[in-house]
Amino acid sequence: MGMSTHVRRGHPIVFGLIIFFGIIELALSAWLTSKFNMLHNQRSLTERDRVRFTLFTSTWTIFFSGLLIMLFWHSSDGSILTSIISHLIILGFSWIMWTAVAAAITEMLGGGLNCGHQDVYVYCNQLNALEAFAWVEWLLVTIAIIVVIVRGISAARRGDGYRGSLV
Repeated sequence: MGMSTHVRRGHPIVFGLIIFFGIIELALSAWLTSKFNMLHNQRSLTERDRVRFTLFTSTWTIFFSGLLIMLFWHSSDGSILTSIISHLIILGFSWIMWTAVAAAITEMLGGGLNCGHQDVYVYCNQLNALEAFAWVEWLLVTIAIIVVIVRGISAARRGDGYRGSLV
């Protein structure tokens, strides 16, 4: 079984997982944002802003991952829209944002909260889940970008350049 078969099977799976966990992260951050806007019970403006940045990043990820998966299904034969370079650009920005989100949420919570022994954070369990799913998204985007880089190197070595297709 060739590498292109693995890419044809793996691309929808990996991007489907990125979208799935992005939707979970979107739901958590949207719910927290709505509660913070309605009740103003966030611990600080930093907490509110980090949750809002998570909302933006998850929306970005769902939109562009969905776009990449649809374009890959439509024309995975070497179009510039499904090329290695377009994947690198979108995944690169996504990776930077998920790194910032996961690190910011982790720093805000001090690495995680023991919800039974604290009374500072109002939505302790939701914030713990927000942190966990941010790291899951970061891991999935990291795996995807590593695969795209490896495919890019192999495409460049065989003479297709970075505009070549992933398959």
